[in-house]
Amino acid sequence: MTGYGQLYEVNGRYVLAFQRELSCSAEKAFEVMTTPAYFTKWYPFATGEMELAVGGKLYFDDGEGSQYEGEVLEYERPHTFVFQEVDDLVEMKVTPEKTGSQFTFKHTFDDKKLAQFIAAGWHRCLDAFGQMAEGKEVDWPDNAEELRAYYQKAFK
Repeated sequence: MTGYGQLYEVNGRYVLAFQRELSCSAEKAFEVMTTPAYFTKWYPFATGEMELAVGGKLYFDDGEGSQYEGEVLEYERPHTFVFQEVDDLVEMKVTPEKTGSQFTFKHTFDDKKLAQFIAAGWHRCLDAFGQMAEGKEVDWPDNAEELRAYYQKAFK
């Protein structure tokens, strides 16, 4: 799957945005976006503990001793899931299309020096998300280094 991310600045913060065209319904994409059993397979450090309502908590564990929580800011079934994860904002939206759906993912953060790494990671995770939403077996190719190089050049 392709769909490279774009980086832009808003009010002194950086927004990394991806759009993916999916062949599945918006409802199926939303299910993969918000169901703990799916979410933990494509979203980094997710524990699957999720209170899916505005003000609800999401819990994360990096596997190396750091545990943290997020807070749901918007939750509108079947199209919008927005939460704050520490200081970062994650926005996910699904829009129905004639031949499937469009998935929009945005991550707002502060440190531009990390953009190439964040983008490469999300690119891979969103590839996995798309494969799950379309009912395919997830393939995690060894392309992180190649993606970091692409994004380093793209974000200069």
